[in-house]
Amino acid sequence: MKKIKIKEIAGEFCENKDIAKKIREEYILPSLAANEQVELDFEGVTGVTQSFIHAVIAEAIRQFPNTFYELVIFKNCPDLVKTIIEIVSEYMQESA
Repeated sequence: MKKIKIKEIAGEFCENKDIAKKIREEYILPSLAANEQVELDFEGVTGVTQSFIHAVIAEAIRQFPNTFYELVIFKNCPDLVKTIIEIVSEYMQESA
């Protein structure tokens, strides 16, 4: 399992879409392509923007719709982060 500590890469407040793209391209997509679980650990993150979460997970959902939710684990998510992940997930499912 690939473990990613979001705060270490993106800071306490995650808003930079370039960093989100880096997380997606360097960690999430390669793990999913290898059918490997990936853990996104939000410990210490105080907030995120919807555009950050969209940049992190939308393309992965699009490319791996059948395995994304089985292989990606969201850990230590504050309520705000959970809500935004749910919004982006629902949007991606509706647009599929």
